[in-house]
Amino acid sequence: MDFREQVLEMVQKVPKGKVTTYKLLAEALGTRAYQAVGQALRHNAHPIVVPCHRVIASDGSIGGYAGKRGSRKKKELLEAEGVAVQNRRIDLQRHLFRF
Repeated sequence: MDFREQVLEMVQKVPKGKVTTYKLLAEALGTRAYQAVGQALRHNAHPIVVPCHRVIASDGSIGGYAGKRGSRKKKELLEAEGVAVQNRRIDLQRHLFRF
């Protein structure tokens, strides 16, 4: 299994209503290639099914998603799952999932 497939498989473990970070996801895979995790998620051929919208920046900001205007869609998806987003940030104390 290549790195991209490992990333996509791992992100499916993040439950609805929770988020994880690019950094935590990378560390769970035994690497510090945080940007490579982001690139793998960017090439996710099955968004929603493989919930890459549940991966955010370590500072709680939601970051990008699926190109232009994607952050709005990401916010909508997270809120529909019960994740509160305020000022484009998520309360990590409440919603963070660790592997």
